Amino acid sequence: MADLDTLVSQFQNKNEVAFQKLYGMYSDSIHGVVYNIVKDTAIADELMQDVFIKAWHNAHTYSSQKGRFFTWILNIAQNAAIDKTRSKAFKQKKQNLNSDFFVDIITSNDNLDNSTDAIGIKKFVKNLGKKCKEVIELLYFKGFTQKETSEELDMPIGTVKTRNRNCIKELRDMVL
Repeated sequence: MADLDTLVSQFQNKNEVAFQKLYGMYSDSIHGVVYNIVKDTAIADELMQDVFIKAWHNAHTYSSQKGRFFTWILNIAQNAAIDKTRSKAFKQKKQNLNSDFFVDIITSNDNLDNSTDAIGIKKFVKNLGKKCKEVIELLYFKGFTQKETSEELDMPIGTVKTRNRNCIKELRDMVL
């Protein structure tokens, strides 16, 4: 853990070697999460690089007291992917899709779990209760917002937020 703290500190001090190491550690996971949201490899590639550049430029805003570095960069990735799906250009592009796009989603879905689980978190999620699995799956693996999760699970948004916080704490206790 001290090595990661040192690496993050070097990253914050604009050390390019630290950037490369963190990119190597997290790029597969970030790409998988982004792809889960946008369902387009080229866009996911572009967004993943944008996420790391944004993290590089805003590294000074990261604080280990507020959470883990991976969580911080994952939030940047999720927000970027969600923003992309809400953009006018993205919506227009998706309106005129041919059937090849949908076939590709179905065939590439098998590899999706490998991409989003590069750090091995799914094995811990499987040990959570059913209610936790549902919330974690939607929020972190499918890229739903808390509001969308609330609607999908037909529960108040406050319950989603509380359950998310409690489930993440339970996950953290398992992992650490």
